[in-house]
Amino acid sequence: MYLTHVRGTPRTPESAASRISAYVYGNILVLAALVPVTLSRTYWGIAIVAGVALSTYIAHIFAHALVQNVHAGRELTRSERLTLLPDAMPIVTSAALPCAILATAGLHWTDPRNVQLLAEVVILIRIALIVFVVERFQGNKPSGGTLVFSVVIALLAAVIVVIKVFLTH
Repeated sequence: MYLTHVRGTPRTPESAASRISAYVYGNILVLAALVPVTLSRTYWGIAIVAGVALSTYIAHIFAHALVQNVHAGRELTRSERLTLLPDAMPIVTSAALPCAILATAGLHWTDPRNVQLLAEVVILIRIALIVFVVERFQGNKPSGGTLVFSVVIALLAAVIVVIKVFLTH
């Protein structure tokens, strides 16, 4: 996740906050999709994880555009709507590494369940690391408290995922 635009200009706090929100939200939903996935040789797990990320991205853009219409007091122009797309990209990119990890199950190096667990651990680590990104954006140096908070954030995300999986599967 980057906190500067492609052109190197700093993000506004609103843009950075939107991107961080999309990153956390995307990772939590990808993790929730991974937990109940049973890997098969047909790679349905990859399709499920990618589908969750893509559908969440579309829903996020749709909702964010409606919210921006309210803030602006008018309908956004096409150009203004297009500027919303990059800040939501962390939702899609949250699925990239887990899908790549799931694809390695086809290599038969280890049991597919181990591959799935690795993908889940990677997502929890990604969620924990967001605390360091927020600290950097706020101009703070990471401390021991940052590390503790990152573990707490990962644990809270795991609890959210357990609740979501329990209630929806």
